[in-house]
Parts: sequence; C-alpha cells; structure tokens
Amino acid sequence: MAELAVVARRYMASYALFNQALADRLGLHPTDLQCLNLLTLEPGPVTTGRIAELTGLTTGSATRLVDRLERAGYVVRERDAGDRRVVLVAPVPERTAEVARVWERVGGGWFALFADLDDRELALFVEHMRRTTEYGAEQAARLRAGEPASGGGTGDRQAVSGQAE
Repeated sequence: MAELAVVARRYMASYALFNQALADRLGLHPTDLQCLNLLTLEPGPVTTGRIAELTGLTTGSATRLVDRLERAGYVVRERDAGDRRVVLVAPVPERTAEVARVWERVGGGWFALFADLDDRELALFVEHMRRTTEYGAEQAARLRAGEPASGGGTGDRQAVSGQAE
C-alpha cells in the first residue's frame, strides 16, 4: 500500500503537469481545458449550471470559465430550441478537433502503454479509473464544502511529505 500511495502521487502530479503543458500549448487555463474535455463527453450542449456541476465550480466561476472558452473560440452559447430562455453551451467542433490533433501528437502513445494487457487486466484498469474518479469527485466536493477529506488512514503530513509522522 505504501508503494501504491507513492506511485499514485507521482501519477497525479505527472498528469497535472502534462495537463498544464497541454493547456499552455493550446493557450488555455488547465481548468478550462478539462472543462472542454468534460463538455465533449456530454451528449449535447449543456447549461452553465451543468458545467458548474461537472467541474465543482460555483455558477459564477463556471460563467467566467465559459466566457474565457467562448473568447478563445472553443465554445458557443446558443438558445435552447425548446425554451428560448435557456442558454446552452456547445463545443465548437473545429476547435475540439484541433485539441484532439494536439492530444494525438503528444499523448497518442498512451494506448500503446496498455496494448500488451489482456481483457481482464484492462478491466482492472477501467474499474480503478472509475473508482478513483468517483472518490476524487467526492473528496473535492467535501473540501469545497469546508469539510475535512475522509481519510484512509494517512495523516495530512504523510500525504504531503510522503513520510509517516
């Protein structure tokens, strides 16, 4: 478990730094890039309220995020055909294709990392990613609400320094 904790921390830091570098390349803030990522996973245009739910941001912060993405040309605001009072946010397909091309150039080898795994091993990775995604979202919500994160037996000092107290 100690080795898993260290490897997980390195993995998270590595991904955060990769995300920053990719965002820098695209001229975006890292949070804006991940919001755009989440928007492309939605089945259609969404409200700013839904963006707030997806990101954990306040609705005001989500509105400012959408403003930045709109100025950069990555999203458009459009009226809902069923209810003209509702404003929806939709990714711009040409711009998301551009992001996909950059991702493919820098991260395309990611799939090769898993090419030698069988279906059972891949299923383990998928389940791990689902579980950690859910857990991370729960903990982020707790932290935003001012609650302490629920622990798994490690103290804050250990989590930051990597050493037991």
